[in-house]
Amino acid sequence: MKLICVSGLPRSGSTLLCQLLAQHPEVYSSGHSSPLVGVLEGVRSTLSSNDFSLAQLDVDFDLVYSRIENVLKSVLSGWFAETDKTIVVDKNRGWLRMAEMLNDLHDDWRILVCIRDLTQIYGSIEAQHARTRYLNFADGTDAHGAMARADRLFSKGGVVGGPLNFIRDLQDVMDQEILDRIQYVPFEYLTENPKNAVEEMFEWLGLEKVDINPKKLITRPHESDSYYRFKYRHETKSSISVPEKHMVAPRIASGLQKNYKWYFDRFYPGKMVENERRNVVSF
Repeated sequence: MKLICVSGLPRSGSTLLCQLLAQHPEVYSSGHSSPLVGVLEGVRSTLSSNDFSLAQLDVDFDLVYSRIENVLKSVLSGWFAETDKTIVVDKNRGWLRMAEMLNDLHDDWRILVCIRDLTQIYGSIEAQHARTRYLNFADGTDAHGAMARADRLFSKGGVVGGPLNFIRDLQDVMDQEILDRIQYVPFEYLTENPKNAVEEMFEWLGLEKVDINPKKLITRPHESDSYYRFKYRHETKSSISVPEKHMVAPRIASGLQKNYKWYFDRFYPGKMVENERRNVVSF
C-alpha cells in the first residue's frame, strides 16, 4: 500500500489537492479530514501509560515494544480495508509532526504539504469571516478585531500557527530519506498552473500519467463545515480558477512577514508586502 498523506496550512488547497488525487483511477481519496493520526497517537499514548503494558516492558522490553509496533502497523494497514486500491490518501495536518514515526511504521509513504503566502491565508479567512460575521469562531477567535484575529490564528496552537510550527520543525529533520518523501505544494502554483502541477505531482508520486482537465473535475460531497462554524469552507468545484488577491492591512501583512521570516525566506524568497505573489516552489 502506498500511503499519500495530505497536510499543510489551512486555506492552501488541501481539499483541492485531495480532489485532484481522486481523479486518478488508481487512487483512493475520500477528500475528508481523517482521524487516523489521532487514532495512532491515542494507541501510542494508551500503551505508553497502561500499567500492565509498563509492567511487561520491565520484564521483556523487546517483545512488548514489538507488540506496540505491530498494533500501530495493523491500525495503519487496516484503516483502508474497504478499498481494493493500493494507493490511498489520508488528509490530516497532524501528518506533518508524524513523519519520523510514519517512516518507522510504513515503507511506502509520501507527504504533500500545502502552502500559501501567509498574507493570503489570512486574507482568505478574513473574507470568509466577512460572509459569516453573525457566527462565532469555534475556537473563540475574536469576531471584531482584525489584529486580534491574526494574533489568535497565528498563535502557537492557532488554526494557522499550529501547522505552521509543524512545517518549521520539519526543517530540523536530519534524515534525508524522510525529507525526500515530503513535497511542498504552493497554492499559487496549483491554481495558476494546475495541469503542470498535477502532471508533476503524479510523476513525483510514481503514478501513471493521466490526462486531467482542470475545467472538468469530478466533485463529491465535501466534509462538514459546521464544525468550524463555516469559517473554513471545504466545497469542491468542477473547475479550477485563480482566486482574486486579498487585500490585507499593511500592519498585519508586515507583521506576518517579520514574525515568519523563515517561512518567506524558505518558500517565497524576496517577497515584499507590495509585491504580487510568486511561485517559488514546484515539484
